[in-house]
Order: sequence, then C-alpha cells, then structure tokens
Amino acid sequence: MAAEKTLAIVLRVTEFSETSCVVTLFTQDFGKLSALAKGARRPKSPFEAALDVLSVCRVVFLQKSGDSLHLLTEAKLERRFRAGARNLESLYAAYYVVELLGRMTDHLDPHPELFRLAVSTIVELDSAIGEKHELHTTISILLMRFQMQMLSMLGQAPGLHACVECNANLEETIDKKRVAFGLNSGGILCAKCKRNDRRIISLSLSALQGLADAMGTNFGINDAAVRKLPLGEMRGLLDWYITHLLGIKPTILKFL
Repeated sequence: MAAEKTLAIVLRVTEFSETSCVVTLFTQDFGKLSALAKGARRPKSPFEAALDVLSVCRVVFLQKSGDSLHLLTEAKLERRFRAGARNLESLYAAYYVVELLGRMTDHLDPHPELFRLAVSTIVELDSAIGEKHELHTTISILLMRFQMQMLSMLGQAPGLHACVECNANLEETIDKKRVAFGLNSGGILCAKCKRNDRRIISLSLSALQGLADAMGTNFGINDAAVRKLPLGEMRGLLDWYITHLLGIKPTILKFL
C-alpha cells in the first residue's frame, strides 16, 4: 500500500481513543477525506501538534479501500491560524469557510482550485486588520468572494444574468430597480416565472451586480466601489441560498 503525500486544511478533529483521533481533511490532490491519526493525542506524537482546525499542513497517509478510515502517518505544519487570539469575527469567518468545505464537497472528489481558494481566503482572514466596522466589511467581502467562487467551481453558482426558467433578459426581470431571486429555481426570475417559485427573495440591482462581480478576480477588499456595495443584502442572499442547497443552516452562521 503506497503512501500518498499532499497539502491539507484541517476541517475537523474528533477524539477516537485516549491516544488517537480522527481528522477530516480537505486536501489539494484528493479532496475531502477522513483518516485515523494513531498516537496524535500523546504528548510527543508524530504529528508535531499540526492537527488543529484551520491549520494547513503537509500530510502523508495510507489510502484504504471502501468505507474504511484512511491511516494518517505524518503531518507537518505549514501554517497555523492565529487571528482568533485577537479577533473572534475573523475566527468564526474562517470556521465558516471550513464548514462549507466539509458540507459542500464529497469524499475523494478533488478540487485543486477550491483548495487554493480556501487557503488564500483563510490566510487573508488571518491577516485582516482594522477598526471594528472596517474589519467587518473586509470579512464580509472575503466571505462573499469565497462563497461565490466556491459555488462556481462546484457547479452550483446562482443564475444572475437572465431568468433561469425562460431565459428572459435581465431588463425583463427588473421591477422598480429590484429583481426576484427564486431559491427553488436557483437564480433570478421574470415576473411570469416567479409565480411558480414559492421561495422568492427581492434583490436590488446593485446587490445583483455585486454578487456577479464577486466571481471575478477584481472583487478586492481594498476596492472603494466594492466596499460601497450593499454587503449585508448580498451576504443575506448568499447565506439563504447556501442553506437552501444544503437543506440545513450552517452551524457557524449564528456567530457571524
């Protein structure tokens, strides 16, 4: 049985015995996986205290077949999340990132681009600074960019450019500078089609454009135009949409 090596984000750590634990990892090359880390809870373990939630580490594991837990044999810390010691909102935002990775992805379904996006988002959350309001805005932008790009990479992005049911153009969906977003339909709806979706959210045009822009590389935390967007409205729509996709409200949302 050959050993596999890859970079990983630690999503979850669960006690298994007095000396061992089970870790859930999101890896660069293999996607999400769960592995048994024997001896990880000993004072002098072979994992060098690398197995903390949000840590990025280089791991070695033995891949088991079927539903068996994989066996983690080595973990070397690459980066530890430290912002939690000075800012709880940054910590909860980073927890939200790893919760979404855990809930939105399947085991052993690799998404290297999503891995890189998650690492860069966690790093930016870890280094975010500023006064309370400024920091809150920065965190909102980082989370929305992660959410929109994650949804796009997983083929779950909402339809924002035309009616998702009949393909009517954007102009035909506007009603008093707002559009109807159907949760069941997964995107914006024209006046005719919205009658068939019982879960409708009214969205301003500026929020709609902001969400579309969040999938691009120019949606930056220091862009003055981005910081003037209706971020609360955009966050609210995304949180409702992801909750609808999952069928359950993410646990961390109540802390954000």
